[in-house]
Amino acid sequence: MFRRFMITCAAIAILAAGAAAEEKTVMVGGAPMYPSKDIIDNAINSKDHTTLVAAVKAAGLVGTLKGIGPFTVFAPTNAAFEKLPAGTVDMLLRPDHLDALKAVLTYHVVPGRIDSKMLKEMARKGKGAAELKTVSGDTLWIAWKDGKLWLRDGKGTTAAITTADVYQSNGVIHVIDTVVMAK
Repeated sequence: MFRRFMITCAAIAILAAGAAAEEKTVMVGGAPMYPSKDIIDNAINSKDHTTLVAAVKAAGLVGTLKGIGPFTVFAPTNAAFEKLPAGTVDMLLRPDHLDALKAVLTYHVVPGRIDSKMLKEMARKGKGAAELKTVSGDTLWIAWKDGKLWLRDGKGTTAAITTADVYQSNGVIHVIDTVVMAK
C-alpha cells in the first residue's frame, strides 16, 4: 500500500513538473508574467500594456478578468492602440462611450484557455483558418500563415500574435500588434 502511494505521488509530481515546465514565466513589456497570477495582476506590470489596462479599468472589467475564467485574451500593445485613428482611444475612454469601450475590449476575449497549439490545430482543421466566438458575441478568425498565428477581425484587419502562450492562473494571454474590431 505504501509503495503504491509513493508511486502515485511520484507520478503526480512528474505530471505537475511537466505542466509547470509548459507554463513558464514569460517576459512581456519588460516584466515577468507569472502563471500563478491572474490576467490583471500580470498585465498591470507590463509597460507595453498600460493603455489596455487603463481601458479595462475604465470599462469596469477588472473584476471580470480577475475572476475564475478561464479566458483567452488577445492583448493589444500600446503601439497597437497608437495605430488607431487619432482621438479614438481618448473618445473610447470617455464615460459616454462606455458601451463602445466594453464592446472593443470583450471582442479581444474568448472563453476558455486556448493556447497556440490549440489555435494552430483549429486553423489546420479549418484548412488554414477557424472562427472564434468572442465574449462580445462576435466572431474573430484565427489563421496560421507563413509560420505565424494571425487574427482577422470583422473589418478584415489582421493582427499578428507577437507573443503567444503567456499563461495566467485564470487563462492565457496572446500579445497582438493591432487592435481588432467587430465591425
